Amino acid sequence: MNDIPQKDSVDSTSPRDGHHLLPIYPRYPVAFETGAGVFLYDDKGRAYLDLVSGLGVNAMGHAHPRLVPIFREQAGRLVHLSNHYDNRHTTAFADRLCDLTGMAGVFFSTGGTEAVEGAMKLARLAAWDGFGGRKHAFVSLQGSYHGRTFGSLSVTGQERYREGFAPGLPDIRFVERNDIAGLRAAMSDEVCAILIEPLQGEGGIWECTPEYLAEARRLADDYHALLIYDEIQCGLGRTGDWFAYETAGVRPDVLVIGKPMGGGLPLSAFLVTEELFHVFRLSQHGSTLGGGPLACRLGLEFLSIMEGEGMLHRIHQTGNYLRQQLLMLTKELPVATAVRGRGLLQGLEMSIPGRPLAEAALQRGLLLNVTQGNIFRFLPPYILEQEHVDQAITILHELLSIASDAEKACASSVPTDQK
Repeated sequence: MNDIPQKDSVDSTSPRDGHHLLPIYPRYPVAFETGAGVFLYDDKGRAYLDLVSGLGVNAMGHAHPRLVPIFREQAGRLVHLSNHYDNRHTTAFADRLCDLTGMAGVFFSTGGTEAVEGAMKLARLAAWDGFGGRKHAFVSLQGSYHGRTFGSLSVTGQERYREGFAPGLPDIRFVERNDIAGLRAAMSDEVCAILIEPLQGEGGIWECTPEYLAEARRLADDYHALLIYDEIQCGLGRTGDWFAYETAGVRPDVLVIGKPMGGGLPLSAFLVTEELFHVFRLSQHGSTLGGGPLACRLGLEFLSIMEGEGMLHRIHQTGNYLRQQLLMLTKELPVATAVRGRGLLQGLEMSIPGRPLAEAALQRGLLLNVTQGNIFRFLPPYILEQEHVDQAITILHELLSIASDAEKACASSVPTDQK
């Protein structure tokens, strides 16, 4: 491939979708049949290095040798159970998560969006109990992403996602990330919660400063509001720490987690402090499929692998190596402009659209994710090794070199009087 056409968006879906799947996802022209470790294999048996990992869900890669036997055994015993009944795997997983976080209680749900909704309901109910209906506003960040249901969409700080679905929830106040003065100005006695991603993923791999999180904690306390962290993407080891907020040392009242915690199955949760343990009364919240025995048993094994195999240290090491290699690209190739992130949540910003490059990478056996149009978001499995980073960087270097040369050629062809 000698050139990479620069188109900014994708309007069609793959013909593999057939005639009945709604044309919502801009799929790449490939269909996968199997996976093993950090690789996926298409229907022709070709291998692809997976730096997407199901958007962070497959943190242990594909067909992990410790997760597969657990899946098979538990599927032969009990997959789903009404939440009217207890199950030892569900209660054990809740205990482990509270031990890990220092929180007092857990509510399990399925996707991250559902967990965000639960956290928002909890904030509203806690405010109602203490202050009545006047305390209902949420403060959220510009560029944030919290989900696609009406509540979570209402607090997502990206207009392109909310467009066409208004009106959402009333009195949502968006402030700029790390703008302490703006955060102070947004607060009032009507605010029931401040909702923050300590490290924004879909929004472009942007991190909140420790000072900003500390001020959010102070303001939440002063205004009797909850501080909610959405760590669905950046939590559970992704940054090389169990949670992204740990480096700042500023604890939330509610912690929302998801993605890798079910070992590949849909599972999410919000965790609360002791003070919030009894806010929900009987039947005031629920999730039919949340916290089933199969997903929670896989979650227990996920935590066991993380701790028993020293995964946090490994993520730190591989993440630092990935960052170094990405920074080298920015020093050498003009179209690569910035690197952001921590651990195995990294972003490479470019001066050109990313989708054409991702399509070209696909042809070379590399799976990349593009966010915000021009940022490669790296969400590889935690089991990624340096040799895999080298393989990816080799392909990226080739593609970005082609794109940089094309940019130079385009610039040199512009008449002098038009420059």
